[in-house]
Amino acid sequence: MQRRLIAGPRRRVIAAAAATAAVIVGAAIALSAPPAAAATATYQAESATLSGGASVATDHGGYTGSGFVGGYTDGNKGSAATTFSVQAGNQLALRYANGTGSAKTLSLYVGGVRLRQISLPATASWDTWGMATEAVSLTAASNTVAYRFDSADSGNVNLDSLTVSTAAAGGLEAENAVLSGGAVVASDHGGYTGTGFVGGYTDGNKGSAATSFTVPATGSLTLRYANGTGSAKTLSLYVGGVRLRQISLPATASWDTWGMATEAVSLTAASNTVAYRFDSADSGNVNLDSLTVGPASSPSASSSPSPTPSASTSGGTGGTGGSGAGYEAETAFFSGGPRLATAAGGYSGGGYLTGFTAVGARVIVAVNSPAAGSRQVSLRYSNTSGAAQPLSQYVNGIKAAQVSLPAAATWTSATQTVTLRAGVNLIGWQVDTAVNADGINIDSVNVDGSQPLSSRGATVPYVEYRAADATTNGTKLAPSRTYLSLASEATGRSAVQLTSTGQYVQFTLTRPANALTIRYSIPDSADGAGAGAPISLYANGAHVRDIALTSKYSWVYGAYPYTNVPSQGSAHHFFDEVRSTIGDFPAGTVLRLQKDAADTASSYTIDVVDAEQVAAAYSMPTGFVSITSAGATANDGTDDTNAVNNAISTARSSGQGVWIPAGTFDITSRINLAGVAVRGAGQWYSTVRGRSGKGGFFATGSGVTIADLTMSGDVTYRDDTNFDTGIEGNFGTGSLLFDVRIEHTKTGLWVGAGTDGLYAVALRIADTIADGVNLNAYNGTVQNVRLDQSAIRNTGDDALAMFSQTHAVSNSAYTFNTVQSPLLANAVGIYGGSGNTVADNLLSDTVTGSAGIAVSSRFGIPFSGPTTVTRNTLTRTGGHEPNWNSDLGALWIYANQSDITTPVIVSNLSIVDSTYQAVLLSDGHRIADLRLDHVVITGAGTWGIDLLNVTGAMTASYVTVTGAAAGGLNNPGSFVITRGPGNTGW
Repeated sequence: MQRRLIAGPRRRVIAAAAATAAVIVGAAIALSAPPAAAATATYQAESATLSGGASVATDHGGYTGSGFVGGYTDGNKGSAATTFSVQAGNQLALRYANGTGSAKTLSLYVGGVRLRQISLPATASWDTWGMATEAVSLTAASNTVAYRFDSADSGNVNLDSLTVSTAAAGGLEAENAVLSGGAVVASDHGGYTGTGFVGGYTDGNKGSAATSFTVPATGSLTLRYANGTGSAKTLSLYVGGVRLRQISLPATASWDTWGMATEAVSLTAASNTVAYRFDSADSGNVNLDSLTVGPASSPSASSSPSPTPSASTSGGTGGTGGSGAGYEAETAFFSGGPRLATAAGGYSGGGYLTGFTAVGARVIVAVNSPAAGSRQVSLRYSNTSGAAQPLSQYVNGIKAAQVSLPAAATWTSATQTVTLRAGVNLIGWQVDTAVNADGINIDSVNVDGSQPLSSRGATVPYVEYRAADATTNGTKLAPSRTYLSLASEATGRSAVQLTSTGQYVQFTLTRPANALTIRYSIPDSADGAGAGAPISLYANGAHVRDIALTSKYSWVYGAYPYTNVPSQGSAHHFFDEVRSTIGDFPAGTVLRLQKDAADTASSYTIDVVDAEQVAAAYSMPTGFVSITSAGATANDGTDDTNAVNNAISTARSSGQGVWIPAGTFDITSRINLAGVAVRGAGQWYSTVRGRSGKGGFFATGSGVTIADLTMSGDVTYRDDTNFDTGIEGNFGTGSLLFDVRIEHTKTGLWVGAGTDGLYAVALRIADTIADGVNLNAYNGTVQNVRLDQSAIRNTGDDALAMFSQTHAVSNSAYTFNTVQSPLLANAVGIYGGSGNTVADNLLSDTVTGSAGIAVSSRFGIPFSGPTTVTRNTLTRTGGHEPNWNSDLGALWIYANQSDITTPVIVSNLSIVDSTYQAVLLSDGHRIADLRLDHVVITGAGTWGIDLLNVTGAMTASYVTVTGAAAGGLNNPGSFVITRGPGNTGW
């Protein structure tokens, strides 16, 4: 470890989205021949009349207008309301967010009269906006439309805007356009407007399916579509019979969920034809609902492709079909030989995988099951070898079946039944024996009854409740980003402090829960060794239990690398987490954390509470040996290191795995692993605990699996030389980490030289004293590593780093992760390397010496290949570097020790409420090829884009800046900017 000063948001009841779809304000045009008029107007919720606790919020971005309306919380049940004064119309489209995980309701009032209760399906997260459409009759020149949280409603949503339209018969609707090439009218999925929608954009109609509209002159097209395949799809846009470009239609949460895709076009004739075609180069497999045609406008936050407009249920037309979610093989994890191919036609998505020839070749698909149970899995494949070929099927890292894939010259499906747990699961196919599997191609996977994964950030099993948004009679700390302040380290930069007996913070469960993770701070002891105190938990007013808290693992002092000596001052690292099972409580239960008379800490600062329903402990799989058979004893504090090592030795010699049963087992040194699987009964049940800064798992070769357990340390200050990482080493080929919690260690996961093809999924890393994850290429390469669907919070250094120290980190990725509150350095730091990707992450609340994402040549070797940063959301990121007296941006491209001459490709990025610059380029070297595309900047403490002491060039298209305090652009030097279309605000 060495110091790297260049270094989630969680969803909640008051939250806002990242990139979302546009609603065009002004005159819209009916899209059939002859044209029929359809008036459209959009009203911002923050400008409406608010009452009963409904209030304007601006603490997250991506909303339209100047804010959004929150306050539809349980404490305002029966009173919260937003009332619009609107024009006449017959259709209301409410733009809302609902990240609770289940449908919520409000009541719709027109002219003060309640019309009906409306359902607002769950959106994929609080960073995703959905549209709820209702048919109404508004005949007066001026009408009042209200959305109220009545006593019979479940509320807990956010409102952004209301679009009111008057559509003539046949207007705006795709089903009234000219259909050809297999495009057909359908109505087998919900949520469409008009009388139906257009389907038929299936692989059988590739190259021919088209929907053609006739429109008058205008300048902006907004297509309403559904894409439940699980990955982005494409169509081609034609105007006047001429192909303009291929457009991307990001996945929606399901086939009943509709998204918006906006394109700026030039329509100058009195009448134009606009067509959406499934050309041979497109991936198709979408449904079309309607087209809004509006006046020319500059793309804004809504012109970026939306990651997922909202959430609903069921699958349907397009993609792999079936009643569950579809998952494209080319977006899954693959290693050991498979590669992307496009030569064989008829595939879905962006291609398919081929090359399943060598032992160890594998593809692993992460899927989301809403409940535990049996599911049918449909594998879309072809097998041109002329004979049946075997593949092993794995579920959550355990071999479940041997599958024989019959010969098939064209795409076909093989169906198996698997048993899944609730939440994230892994389904994989692998070559395990030396057979000729040449000819196998895998296109996609459909899992019956599954749901899409979160569109950005990790799919997690818990609901996070922020204390600052809950009901309290304590003190809500004023938001702060000042280093060394308590609030600066809280998620959202605010928390609740309880200082007197009887003070509490409480929230209402939106989903059943039997376990809590509490992020809190209590004062340290005078000697810095840590103090303990309980806090009282109540459910519906009844005392449940006392939960023991400690300051042992928080509070460090002095200068880097920090100590436990309070006299050195500069206290920080205030928060820690505690987990507790609480018994079963249904949705609607009011949980309260309260300072009672026996709760002796002078103050309790509560940041967030994660509530979840933990399943029963897993049983030992067949073919495993328990560490207890080698002499390990649970929960007695004795040293189990030798017993664990003996169990591993026995398992390797007999071809078995190692089982860690429920309980806590103590170790005093690292446990070496190669060619063996280590599994536990679940991260809430099986804990391996290090002592005196020592202990962790250390990979020394290929074929390592670690799953379903917690690795807990006792590290309380930073000592890079003597203390151990939670999981570390050379993982060789074919290794897997799944469903592991790592806490109170030096670093969480340190991936060393020689690793090629490690997949790490569903990790929870919290309260490390240094990095969360570091891919570290020292004395050898690290390649083909992917961290996926993981939550990282309260790290003491970079949350996620790729460090090309003496060799390159290459072809590796951080995808679909949620990072919150790294205390020093970046949420993500990419230091050199080639072909690496940062995609689909939610990154928030960096504290000091920090960026949200840093692409940097400060350490190690220069970049040797492209770096891709796409579909990420940065919220309240960037930070001051006190040693340099410098402010660092949310996105920081840092050419420090060497030029960055390889492409840095940044697209579909949402930067929200940056502490300083939204985008910063520095420092002293050349940045030769930066590409910004669809970057939405909403709020910055200084510049939107700041080019500081740097040379080079960039291209920028659809980069929008609003709310930058110092201005849109600072370019005092000779940095060359090539401006494409759609840039505004700078």
